[in-house]
This record gives sequence, structure tokens and C-alpha cells, in this order.
Amino acid sequence: MTQTDLTDLVSATLDGALAAGAEAADVMAVAGTSVSINVRGGALEEATREEGIDLSLRVLLGQRQAIVSVSDTTPETLREMAERALAMAREAPEDPSLGLADVTQLAATTDIAALDLYDPADEPDPAALQAAAAEAEAAALGVAGVAQTQAADASFSQQEVRLAASNGFGATLRRTASSLSCVAISGEGTQMERDYDGDTRVYRSDMRSSEDIGRAAGTRAVERAGARKPPTGAFPVLYDERISSSLVGHVLSAINGAAVARGASFLRDSEGELILPETLSITEDPHRKRMLGSRLFDAEGLPTQVRHWVENGRLKGFVTDLGTARKLGRDSTANASRGTHGGPSPSVTNIALTQGSQSRADLIRDMGTGLLITSMIGMTINPNTGDYSRGAAGFWIENGEICYPVNECTVAGNLRDMMRQMTPANDARTHLSRVVPSLLVEGMTLAGA
Repeated sequence: MTQTDLTDLVSATLDGALAAGAEAADVMAVAGTSVSINVRGGALEEATREEGIDLSLRVLLGQRQAIVSVSDTTPETLREMAERALAMAREAPEDPSLGLADVTQLAATTDIAALDLYDPADEPDPAALQAAAAEAEAAALGVAGVAQTQAADASFSQQEVRLAASNGFGATLRRTASSLSCVAISGEGTQMERDYDGDTRVYRSDMRSSEDIGRAAGTRAVERAGARKPPTGAFPVLYDERISSSLVGHVLSAINGAAVARGASFLRDSEGELILPETLSITEDPHRKRMLGSRLFDAEGLPTQVRHWVENGRLKGFVTDLGTARKLGRDSTANASRGTHGGPSPSVTNIALTQGSQSRADLIRDMGTGLLITSMIGMTINPNTGDYSRGAAGFWIENGEICYPVNECTVAGNLRDMMRQMTPANDARTHLSRVVPSLLVEGMTLAGA
């Protein structure tokens, strides 16, 4: 479907909803294609191609709303869609926080070409994707000690999103994504250990080589061979750059306006207070070029901007869309996101945590004895208190040196305390959507052997 066709479809759906009796409405349409290739043992394991359109209509009647989604875009379906949405809205409970943006709030600039989110290169042939996955797998198997691979995957997708509302807003977003990943396994039986590597970019030409990705996956899997449980006690813990963004993610969850409005956030009363060391800030930049999460406007048509959620350690505010902002008695921060199966909700895009002056090796040297975490599983977090517990695997550090791989352990603490004790390295990868370096956290509880 062309951009013109998608715009016409959204306009027709919006006009139909208003004609059927909606007081206000908005429509989101997503048209896209994706190709995914899975290789194992040098042979094609699975190949999939998907293409289609998802259409979502939200209607408002006073302080009531309803959302209906379809993938059939025939005129009859669109008519029934509007009728069903209005019938549902009449039965929905009232919510005083509902409502579209005022015209004066809408983004004036909606041409996202400057963000460079669409790769103009031709869609890759499935054979080329298979070759890339096979190269990654071969590189992993070429690492001494790798017993097998779990999979090597290559994919490509392109997507066009059209959003329009009865307040006059209308804009289109086009983006592409190319991905390659490999999972390697070392050891046998109960001694098997696995690890991975991968890359995802807007432009296929920006991706790392298949050989590099496969080799890194194989090397990591071999390094984990012979893992055992670490001792139990209180130790410093270093979160490797690959998983350190999870800690920042917990902070962002706690300052999400939806959680704050429900009272389900351990930071709900911390606005203006020090929650991180004074040397650290958390900044959101939705205007970074060639980043999948970049955008000039949010899902409600408001203009986005660079924001410092934490500045010099102090919490500056909460992440809101229009609805949560109204509940909290403040203005929206233009952080609404939306899919085709639900209404707007607040979320962040491109995040960066202040990098430190020390390397990861420096932090390992200085931590003395403790745990370097490279992967995590499971999660038990109390959103009201910040109590934290997660399964972990990685490497045991003694006298500032990596001694042996570890697994089957649990790290625990309280996020308030952990956040105030974070020391960043200088190893964050700046091409990622979340630019977060390795983070050292002192005094965590470790449950192992």
C-alpha cells in the first residue's frame, strides 16, 4: 500500500467514525513487511515473510472511549468498525482524564525525513539474509570450544505508520530495521552454557559484520564454560554494559506517570530529590538520527523534545501522556506511545546515562572481590518499595581479576540504595537507543553456594 493509499484509508476511517456519531476520534494505521531467516547447522531452518495492515480506531463520547482494531480494510468492515466502537463507548465507564490534544498543543513540524529512519536500499533478498546468518553461525562454530549453535537469525522489516485525529493532526512515519543475531553453546549435557551477540540498525550498511557477531557469540559461550555458583554474602556487583540498561529501566518505570498516578512507584514522592549520585544525569533525546525510537511527535500529536529526567542526580519530573498528565495535574511531556491494540500510554525513547571516566577494567580492578553480571533471568521487584531480586550469571572477581564463570545465583537489594551507589564506566555503545555504560553497585546481597 502506498503512502497516499494509507493516508486515504485513515481519513476515510476517521470521517466514518465522526459521521456515525463520535464526538472525537483518532486513527492509527500500520502497514509493513518483514522477512526473517533462521539458520542452524549450515542449513535453512525457517523462513517467514509477513505483510499486512493493522488499523486502530479510538472513539470518544464525552468522557467515555472505546478502541477497535481490524486487519480487513474493506468499506463494510470500516463501517462495522465505527458502529462497534461507538456501541462499546456508550457502555464504557467515564474517565475524566480522556480527551484529544488541544489544537494549540499539536506539533507544527511532522516531516521526519531529517531523522533518517528509512533505509532507501532495496529490500534484501532472502538468500542474502540466509548467507549472512550462515556466516555468523560458521564464525561461532569456528571458535574453539563451541559445541553447537542454537540459532542464527537475520531479518529485515519496513513499516509505515499513519496517525490522524479529529483535532486536525495528521502525520506519517516510515522506518526500516535490519537485524542479525547468533546464539552459541559450549559444553555438553548439564554443563552446557550459552551466550549470544547481535546487532539491529535502521540502515543495513551500519551493521557489524556477520563474522564479528558470530565470533563474539562463540567467544562468550566458551568463556562461560565450567560455570559454578559463587559464594553467598554482601559484595560489590558490576553490571556489564550489555545488561546495565535494565537498572536505568527500573528508574524509568518508577517515574512513569501511569505508575505514579496509581501510587505504585517508590519514587512517587521524590520529585526534586537526589536519587542518583550528583555526577549522573538521565537524558532523553527523541531526535537522534537513525534510531528506531526517534520521533518528532508523540502518539497524541504533541511535539517531542530533549528532556533531562534526572539532572545532576535530582529527579526533574515524571513521564506523562495527556491522560496521566491530567491525573497528576500537570502538562503532558509528549511521551505518549501507542500500538494498534490499545490507547496512548507514557513511555520514553532514546535514553543516555552520564558516562564515567573509568574503563570497565578499571572498575573490575578497584572492586576487589565481587560479581560481574553478564546476563540476568527472572525478576522480583516491589514497585512500591523498590525491593529488588534477580537471577544472574557472569564471572567471579577476586583481587581485581576475573577468576571463573558463575551461574545459578541471585542478587538482591533495594533500588533506592542501588541507584545512589552507582559508579559508571566509560564503555557505553553510543549507537544504541539506551546508551548506558557498565555500572558498579556496592553492597548488594548475593545468594550462591
